[in-house]
Amino acid sequence: MLLDLRTIYFIVAVSCFVLGILQLAAYATGRFDRWPLCWGLSNLLVGVGSFLVALRGIVPYSVSVDGGNIVTIAGYMLMFFAVRIFSGRGLDQRYFWLAILLVSVPVVLIVSDPTAVSARLLYVSVICCLCDLAIAREAVSIVRRERLYSAALLVGLYICTAMIFAARSILAATGEIGGPDPFGASAAHSWMAVSAVAFIMLRSMAMVLMAAERSRNQLTELAHHDPLTGALNRGGLAQRLPALGSQPVSLLIIDIDHFKQLNDRHGHAAGDEILRLFVNVSRNILQPHDLLARQGGDEFLAVLKKASQEEAVAIAERIRLTFAAAVMQQPDLAVFPTLSIGVATRAQSDGDFERLVHKADEALYRSKREGRNRVETFWEGQQAA
Repeated sequence: MLLDLRTIYFIVAVSCFVLGILQLAAYATGRFDRWPLCWGLSNLLVGVGSFLVALRGIVPYSVSVDGGNIVTIAGYMLMFFAVRIFSGRGLDQRYFWLAILLVSVPVVLIVSDPTAVSARLLYVSVICCLCDLAIAREAVSIVRRERLYSAALLVGLYICTAMIFAARSILAATGEIGGPDPFGASAAHSWMAVSAVAFIMLRSMAMVLMAAERSRNQLTELAHHDPLTGALNRGGLAQRLPALGSQPVSLLIIDIDHFKQLNDRHGHAAGDEILRLFVNVSRNILQPHDLLARQGGDEFLAVLKKASQEEAVAIAERIRLTFAAAVMQQPDLAVFPTLSIGVATRAQSDGDFERLVHKADEALYRSKREGRNRVETFWEGQQAA
């Protein structure tokens, strides 16, 4: 079965028009950044370009071929611009328009000869292939940075279309497609065009999936983190504890001394600043795989993975001393909060985290009884003291 290329180009145009309008409508809701605007405009441009090319032989050559190919290339470049915006990196618009200008000049020069169909197909296919590879590379960075698994689908889709354009380039270079009639009987060219329709639809669906996955991840982050300090909250800590299994861990329970007096003397804004200061100090000392959670008020838990008791005590002392030094740098404080820290370590054979919390809590209260601003470890018989 041989498909009519002119009809396929019309189908591509209609598909792109519909997708573009839907994406612009999504942008109009105000729920998204600028990427649906750029993505919708890119689909509209590709649609206009495909429609103009389909009118070859019906409208002037400069409109159908020159204009159609330039608009199509602009649409493909705008897709890359949209994905860059989605990834949070953006792109200077001046470079975008400069790139459009640079790639348009060869299009006009090549297609000035109406018989140079194969050369035109080769050039446009190479440009579109390069755009698709650039978008796939950008999607790979999104997968690595945000762990958006739907972005992997976008990578696969753009790799496939890049391969289609690469094959189209080879066929054009060897003269297998093109010739005096671009809508002539070429089964390979027709089936590649049909495949393009499917991939255009799928790529737009992948972008929607990426936006939905990112929104879900952001909501999960908000639900599991303390909005003031950014540390985990109780729910966030509970959600991560099962991953610890029965591996050996050390637990620090940290209480900010004199916090109530600080709030009474300087107000809650100063107290909030001290809480954020503590979290920043702790994160700079803890390892990336360690957990830091706010239990409420001025009490925090730090879970140190695979840390011995000696290592945990050393880390606790570093946090205490670094926090004290940072507090001294705060201007206009009459109350200088310190840290009381209780440390407990769980052997691999003891998988009860609640028991570990109880031990660290006992060590914390011992630190309080001994005068605050100190690190104490749990030892057997402590509770009976």
